[in-house]
Amino acid sequence: MSPRDLPVWQLYPDILAALRQGNQLVLVAATGSGKTTQVPQMLLDGGIAGDKRIIILQPRRVAARSVAARVAWERGGKPGGEVGFQVRFEDRIAPDTRIGFVTEGILLRWMQDDPELRDVGVLIFDEFHERNLLSDVALALAKRLQQTQRPDLKLAVMSATLEAEPVARYLGGTASPAPVLVSE
Repeated sequence: MSPRDLPVWQLYPDILAALRQGNQLVLVAATGSGKTTQVPQMLLDGGIAGDKRIIILQPRRVAARSVAARVAWERGGKPGGEVGFQVRFEDRIAPDTRIGFVTEGILLRWMQDDPELRDVGVLIFDEFHERNLLSDVALALAKRLQQTQRPDLKLAVMSATLEAEPVARYLGGTASPAPVLVSE
């Protein structure tokens, strides 16, 4: 089975269209559908981030490391090259890294150091059903950044079991909620 056989690839044109037309997306896809490993690659190959990075928030350090290793392998590299990760006490993100998997704590530290996240083009909140205080604060800060200084920053929220409509309304507002895509 090829990664392109995973169910999330059926949404490929819709994912790209949503983030080309707007700057927000909520994606609900079952566990094992490929959202964590495939969506960042889709966005990179589709040019959605431009010359900036795609950063994927993972709630756990082990997940950030292992998913980065898998995506790097799929792209013919090793963590620390085109694909990297940063967790507490371990940093495998290089200047040329285009896809980075990080924990919420790392993102919040980055936001302190660079409040505009100048080198980030897409910020993906993965496994958002596992919400915690850090992920909620990170999403709120990213939304405010998008509304004030970085309207070009793309935000995507992904989950297997998320109730999508409240998150879509939070991101886009009641009048124009963020687009919601569901992978069956």
